[in-house]
Amino acid sequence: MLASLRLQHFRSYTDDSFEFDDGVNIIVGPNASGKTNLLEAVLVIARGSSYRVKDSELVQFKKPWSRLDSRLVSGAERTVKIQQEPQASKSYKFDGKEYKRLPFNHTVPVVLFEPNHLLLLSGGPERRRDYLDDLLEQTVVGYTQLRRQYRRTLAQRNALLKQPGQIELFPWDVRLSQLAGQIVRHRSELVTTIQKRLPKLYRELSKTKLVVSVEYGSEWPPANYESGLLKSLERLVDVDRVRGFTGHGPHREDLVVTLNGRPAAEVASRGEVRTLVLGLKIIELELLAAAREETPLLLLDDVFSELDGARRKALTEHLATYQTFITTTDADIILHHFTDTCRVIALT
Repeated sequence: MLASLRLQHFRSYTDDSFEFDDGVNIIVGPNASGKTNLLEAVLVIARGSSYRVKDSELVQFKKPWSRLDSRLVSGAERTVKIQQEPQASKSYKFDGKEYKRLPFNHTVPVVLFEPNHLLLLSGGPERRRDYLDDLLEQTVVGYTQLRRQYRRTLAQRNALLKQPGQIELFPWDVRLSQLAGQIVRHRSELVTTIQKRLPKLYRELSKTKLVVSVEYGSEWPPANYESGLLKSLERLVDVDRVRGFTGHGPHREDLVVTLNGRPAAEVASRGEVRTLVLGLKIIELELLAAAREETPLLLLDDVFSELDGARRKALTEHLATYQTFITTTDADIILHHFTDTCRVIALT
């Protein structure tokens, strides 16, 4: 957990310091006051990079360097420095020891919510596939390599489909099917875990009785996925040759989210979508904590928008056991409801 953070020449901050509570920290201020920049600084000190921009854009305009210094609740100290001049470089320091690359065991697990994540439900299926795969990479040993191998094999098969002549694809079909079966089983297990948790969590956050359901849209049963995909690849090879890409497999499947049995993307209000995505983020937090055996930080950018008072209160109460950073422009809501339960960081 972060106890304090100093920002020097970082984004809109010239030299500012902040202290944090180990529970919910609400960063409140008008637009362009630096709320998201402060949230971004917490992310950079935790995992070494931004979710928005490349390193050079983190350095304040016309300054040669940017530096973040933090102290953890444990007393450990962490520093990230980005150098622009005389040449671009980046360094990390943990309790006095310097690194040019950030070791994984020195990262702090983080779960982030930012407004673009609301497209998870209404956007294309690739967003939902990436959501599952990104979470699996953080929680399942070897999944990053499995995902990379599948992408390479798929790219090779697609390249061969575009070549003239009847090139033998069977070895690639077999390999693709083997990798696909592993991916689908991991995804299906993850979605089963989400389904066990999300309905109750959604009711707690929304204060409604709406029934939420999630299901992985697999073309074949996960246990027999390899044989189903292999047969399909062989049967539809001419179709794939005409279109120049592989039309079946986990790269074409989807995560289906419903409210009262209807697609959430079609029937959910903006507030319901936000609550659903927040529920998924909280589950991500819990799974990451179990996998890393360390409580992650939770960063929520503009999370209160489109949530009514009851949902805002339920959210902060639910997050009281996690160190959470929430940005908002709604100062009145904070003053009326949260000053007794949260640390408020007011920016101007």
